[in-house]
Amino acid sequence: MNTNYLDFEAPISELETKINELVNWAEGTDIDVADKLKDLEDKLDAEIDGIFSKLSSWQVAQLARHPLRPYTLDYIDLIFDDFQELHGDRHYADDHAIVGGLARI
Repeated sequence: MNTNYLDFEAPISELETKINELVNWAEGTDIDVADKLKDLEDKLDAEIDGIFSKLSSWQVAQLARHPLRPYTLDYIDLIFDDFQELHGDRHYADDHAIVGGLARI
């Protein structure tokens, strides 16, 4: 299983792996796999809807804290030019949960 998935996303990971394997296999052949691919994609969409429609509070927290989720600075780099981050007070330390600074759009 791909390490980018959480435990409850295992069925999604398995279906995406099957889809990728089918696409890679079909590239080297003349066999039409469009119907099978469409079935797997429909099954994947249904699985995603089913899993994410009934998440527990802990699963929502896991998604919110996912290590591959973008951070504030990722968005800032895409939106602004010349961002200059302002740091915390000079007596203690930076609070990494808060980002502030000056930038040019």
